[in-house]
Amino acid sequence: MAKYPDRRSAALPALEAAQRVHGWCSPEAIRQVAAVMQVTPAYLSSLATFYDMLNTSPLGRHQVYVCTSVACNLRNAQALLTALQEAGGDFPDANIRGFEGLGACDMAPMASIDGRYVGPIDPGEAPDVIDALREGRQPLPGRGLGDEGFRLPWEDGQSEGTR
Repeated sequence: MAKYPDRRSAALPALEAAQRVHGWCSPEAIRQVAAVMQVTPAYLSSLATFYDMLNTSPLGRHQVYVCTSVACNLRNAQALLTALQEAGGDFPDANIRGFEGLGACDMAPMASIDGRYVGPIDPGEAPDVIDALREGRQPLPGRGLGDEGFRLPWEDGQSEGTR
């Protein structure tokens, strides 16, 4: 809270920290954060239910957010989301959903997989992504933003039409 001019400004980072520890913004986690921040649990609950990145119910260990912004939709994001949901339909440890605007339009269609931005992803790769999560492996190694050697397909001389 010392990083912010008003302690309420620390609410989102504090709730994100609680979610990392508890797995979700449980009522107990919200009460604990409220006590530390000296704000009401109702104030924090209103934030937790408003913002997409905060979960107010327990979810699976793996969070797969497919970007559904305009740029990704133009590159077939809906098909990717459907393919991932179908591939992960019997895998309760994965929360797979659309997420508006992850901000990585240059790698469309893409997904945030456990916080790692991966793309572009072809819908045909969905079973591979889910299999990797089931087996505890990193999905699509080398394709995540920040992975060693990461390059967009067109940076390797491929035309955009061949991806």
